[in-house]
Amino acid sequence: MDITKNPWTIHSSEVRYDNNWIQVIHHEGLNPAGGPGIYGVVHFKNLAIGIVALDDQQNIYLVGQYRFPLKKFSWEIPEGGGPLGEYPLDTAKRELLEETGLIAHHWEVICETALSNSVSDETGVIFLARQLEQREAEPEETEQLLVKKIPFEEAYQMVKNYDITDSLSVMAIQKIKLMMLEGELV
Repeated sequence: MDITKNPWTIHSSEVRYDNNWIQVIHHEGLNPAGGPGIYGVVHFKNLAIGIVALDDQQNIYLVGQYRFPLKKFSWEIPEGGGPLGEYPLDTAKRELLEETGLIAHHWEVICETALSNSVSDETGVIFLARQLEQREAEPEETEQLLVKKIPFEEAYQMVKNYDITDSLSVMAIQKIKLMMLEGELV
């Protein structure tokens, strides 16, 4: 038995919901044990992008906004979605400027991730943005954002204290902390 192959036998698949950002697909077939089974998958039409904007004094930029699905306010790194097939760095540059008014002159991919692989195919890329230059923010009409610049260590403590719970933000901040501890980032 090859456990790296799909153990499900799919008999039918039906799109149950579809909009510009996601599609929900209902699958029916046989589960890995051979019994009847169903599986719902949320297909994302965008790549999730996160940006750690870190200045020369080790300050990080966070964006705060109300998150409709969670029914609460959330502090996060700048984030957004880029159409599948678009170069992720182009999306990152656009989102950073849109949400914070920042332009970065140095970019580095620090993480690639599957965000909720038991129910969705959403994947993400997290960038480190350095050598920052301030411009005017250009938020979308659907966004009401607060932007704050704080010392990186304060953001790291926010993760430790569960004040930051957004998955891209948690991964990004912990990855930057690890890079600092290993001497890869000063």
